[in-house]
Amino acid sequence: MKTAIIGGGAAGFFCAINLKEMCPQLQVCIFERSQRVLQKVKVSGGGRCNCTNSFASVTDLKQVYPRGHRLMKRLMHEFSHVDAYQWFESRGVKLVTQEDECVFPASQDSQTIISLFLNEAQRLGIEVKTNSAVASLAELQDFDFVVVTTGGSSRREGLQWLADLGHEIENPCPSLFTFNIVDALLRSLMGTVQNVNVRLSGTKFEASGPLLVTHWGLSGPAVLRLSSYAARHLADSQYKAQLTVNWTMKNEEQVRSELQVFANSNFNKQVATIPLFSLSSRLWEYLLRKVNLDCLRWLDVTGKLQNRLINVLTNDVYDISGRGVNKDEFVTCGGVSLKSVNPNTLESRVFPQSQGLTSPRLFFAGEVLDIDGVTGGFNFQAAWTTAYTVAKAISQI
Repeated sequence: MKTAIIGGGAAGFFCAINLKEMCPQLQVCIFERSQRVLQKVKVSGGGRCNCTNSFASVTDLKQVYPRGHRLMKRLMHEFSHVDAYQWFESRGVKLVTQEDECVFPASQDSQTIISLFLNEAQRLGIEVKTNSAVASLAELQDFDFVVVTTGGSSRREGLQWLADLGHEIENPCPSLFTFNIVDALLRSLMGTVQNVNVRLSGTKFEASGPLLVTHWGLSGPAVLRLSSYAARHLADSQYKAQLTVNWTMKNEEQVRSELQVFANSNFNKQVATIPLFSLSSRLWEYLLRKVNLDCLRWLDVTGKLQNRLINVLTNDVYDISGRGVNKDEFVTCGGVSLKSVNPNTLESRVFPQSQGLTSPRLFFAGEVLDIDGVTGGFNFQAAWTTAYTVAKAISQI
């Protein structure tokens, strides 16, 4: 029996390796449209490959999977982050868990993961065909099983061939992106990192974590998480929205109380002299300038001026003028609707029956499904979990 895997990415190789280990007699061939495989793995995590997460801070999978959390909860009972950790280490790849719960290879080099996949594929006799785009399943009639692991598509047209087979498609749109902010003074803080709360004004979308000021606007885990939660909303808004930043991660009353205590003890000092709330000097001075307090002493800060300071510290507003684009690490929400697959096996519910055929049987794994996670290793975990699910399902047929 023969299995074709369309897509030479993380999910494709993980599925192929597990499938061959479960069914050594099965012929498995990976078809990759480009000249090289695993290129997204190569650049992921800044070239280090954030291959999973400890999930220690996750109390509900909805926190890290804005789309597909219910299915991931079901499938992770079979193959979880713990299983993924053991899978890599049992094959000689030492992993380390950072303070932020992200898991990387100890080598801090994504090539370690790539080499593992390539070596395992060679050891198991998995055929890898590059420059081999598959335009139609008619090309794969000699195969008993086909697994689609093509990753996310930036446009619906890239998924049209699956729609033509009868699958429901959730319109794809970008996720995990940075925000363009046209504010020269803000951009002058390039390189500044601060733990913040961020939200889209007028919505319930919010996130917390480190924020990074860049030469084009704002980035960092807090912004990336917010972009993931609000991916469809921002797409519908053509990436024009207002962003509210709480630089202190405290509420207004807490900030007011701390300011009052400090002002009473330092009334003769310049407000700009000592940064508060763990802000850097540059960021503190920038925020003071926004409310014209950078040249005053604490004794000169009246109640009205204090309110302005509290507001800029807890409700600082910026206009998002667009999204940043990093093509190397592009993630999409959308794809093949989870309604179109069996939730236990990820086999298509509609093919080959919709075409009046009996084979090949069709499965999906990875980002081609309408599953996507926030930054932190969660997208790779979805790839491992869904790929393992498909491998086990085929092995039991």
